[in-house]
Amino acid sequence: MRYPGFINKGDTIAFVSPSFSPATEQFRRECFENSLKLWKKKGFKTEVGFNAYEKKGVGISNVPEECARELMESYVNQSNKALISTSGGELMCEILPFMDFDEIKKAPPKWFMGFSDNTNFTFLLTTMCDVASIYGPNGGSFGMKKWHPYLEDALGILTGESLVAHNYDFYEIESLKNADNPFAELNCTEETEIKCYLPYHVKSSKTKNVHVKVMLTDEAEFEGRLLGGCLDCLVNMVGTKYDYVNRFINRYVDDGIIWYLEACDLNVFSIRRAMWQLEQAGWFRNAKGFIFGRPLNGDKIMNLNKNDAVLPTTCIGHSVPVILDADIGHLPPSMPLINGALCKVQFKDGTLVVDMGVELS
Repeated sequence: MRYPGFINKGDTIAFVSPSFSPATEQFRRECFENSLKLWKKKGFKTEVGFNAYEKKGVGISNVPEECARELMESYVNQSNKALISTSGGELMCEILPFMDFDEIKKAPPKWFMGFSDNTNFTFLLTTMCDVASIYGPNGGSFGMKKWHPYLEDALGILTGESLVAHNYDFYEIESLKNADNPFAELNCTEETEIKCYLPYHVKSSKTKNVHVKVMLTDEAEFEGRLLGGCLDCLVNMVGTKYDYVNRFINRYVDDGIIWYLEACDLNVFSIRRAMWQLEQAGWFRNAKGFIFGRPLNGDKIMNLNKNDAVLPTTCIGHSVPVILDADIGHLPPSMPLINGALCKVQFKDGTLVVDMGVELS
């Protein structure tokens, strides 16, 4: 795994828009511009890509060719030390045919941070190019008037000062950010309740067959190499020419994979179908554990709840620990995670800790 160098005060951070741009709404533009001021107060220089205020694209800032050109030029340009995506979006996948991943492989590794639709680059940067990336906050999130600890934690990864992610006490379900309050802080009203399931085996007295069932536990520990992102995007990659997952698994077969996953638009049945598809594609072989973020659309439908959307494939299917409702994804705060990092995961009495410094410290 190639890890980019950590950034220092005085270095330049480039803000790119391969997905949406801050121009979608005026208050988002104001928030993004405030984030640039706050980064400068932190001691960093900033450069803004040419798509930051574009809205010519469909589900992305510009036409796919221009989104790819901005991202490519910013990544290989040595004037900056790290890239942060300004926003999530919908159709970043359409820029991939215009990306030159061979050129990215040849370039010195550089941190790219973003989440949601940016999975299209965080995931491929790691699986295709063997470069660690950060599944973390987008640029606009840094515009709140006082940074929430998860934003400070993301900065800690970029600088190398903190390579341990942990859960937070409360999370937000309804944002206060709007045209009248563009710099609103997180409205964390809901108590975080992380759960961990372990497999156990039951032998039938009649058939002598062994069945795997699940049980809640207060404590678990497992190790492996982190890999994941937004399930909505990942399921779209299966079987395409960008699907390097099985090669990645083979490359790190001795480590095993810890999958972290979260869902945005997918409902519980869509999540279960997506898990089935990734399983059938061989993505989950050699899994050492799973961490699931709170799904944005996790309401029960008919007889299927969010837990049963994932536990059959994971805890039962692979007999590994599974953590649910972690601080990952579209209900902030979200733990910043290093895609590709060899890590240790510890869960005890409702507290989740992910140590990503195994190879970096």
